[in-house]
Amino acid sequence: MKNVEINILSGFLGSGKTTLLQKILEKEQRGRKKVAVVMNEIGQVSIDSDSVPKNTPLKELLNGCVCCTLSDQLEVQISELLNQYDLDAIYIETTGIAHPIEVLDSCLSPLLAEKVRIHSIITLLDAACWMERKELKIPLQKLIAEQVKHADMIVLNKIDCISRNSLKRIKEELLSMNPRGKIIPAEFASIDIGTIKNLQKKERVEHEKIHAVQHLHMKTYVHTFLHPISEKLFRDFLRTMPDTIYRIKGYIRFTGNPDTLLFQYAYGMPFHTKSGLKMNNTLVFIGDDLDHDNLQETLCNLEDRSVSTAH
Repeated sequence: MKNVEINILSGFLGSGKTTLLQKILEKEQRGRKKVAVVMNEIGQVSIDSDSVPKNTPLKELLNGCVCCTLSDQLEVQISELLNQYDLDAIYIETTGIAHPIEVLDSCLSPLLAEKVRIHSIITLLDAACWMERKELKIPLQKLIAEQVKHADMIVLNKIDCISRNSLKRIKEELLSMNPRGKIIPAEFASIDIGTIKNLQKKERVEHEKIHAVQHLHMKTYVHTFLHPISEKLFRDFLRTMPDTIYRIKGYIRFTGNPDTLLFQYAYGMPFHTKSGLKMNNTLVFIGDDLDHDNLQETLCNLEDRSVSTAH
């Protein structure tokens, strides 16, 4: 019986994991490879799963992290994929606050050990975020360092946002932390997918256990708008975001625009594109000790003001 290849996509919130996964899946489809995806979201709602092609087997793990609270469920989901499909590879997109080695450990349970082989841990790193990581809380700094340290490949993403000198300095820092990891600079997570296939798996070393949800006090808040909202009021709202909100993602419609937009926000930078989908106007906020009541009140007020100014 063949062993199914497992690839783990790691990296902090907003580093570009879903964008890279899309590019990998396109390449695998062209090569007629049979692949499946396991997608983990720390919140109760999955946004990124819409980016997975409809004919790709997909399992979703919501409201927790596969490296700790959902490790048993990960084992069950992988087992189901192996039983239901004849696969060549499974890609696991972790939450931005997962420890890749603990995800790897969950894949090597006795139930799965003879059916799968770990091919690679790929960590995506936002170049600008790496330069400013000292402003994050200590547990988050440690987590990002661990994601770098245990990667077979580090995709240093968004290098268009930094200078050449900064790029050189970051490469040196990453090499000192992970001498055997392959470092690939990238913009928009564009890399030669073939380099993943040719990766030499490195020997695993001891890791520092960081329980993301408890130690990092990471929480999520999900909000659904019933009406389109004012783009200006929404932009004003984003300018008030505290540093403790690391990521916002979801779907949104603005007043006077029929399109549903895929919205992303990371490290203070908002970005939206046409989604081509008819989705609920739902946003997922991920951050440190989120104030749910305050967020709910602010967003409900924003919607009320949007509706009143539209009439």
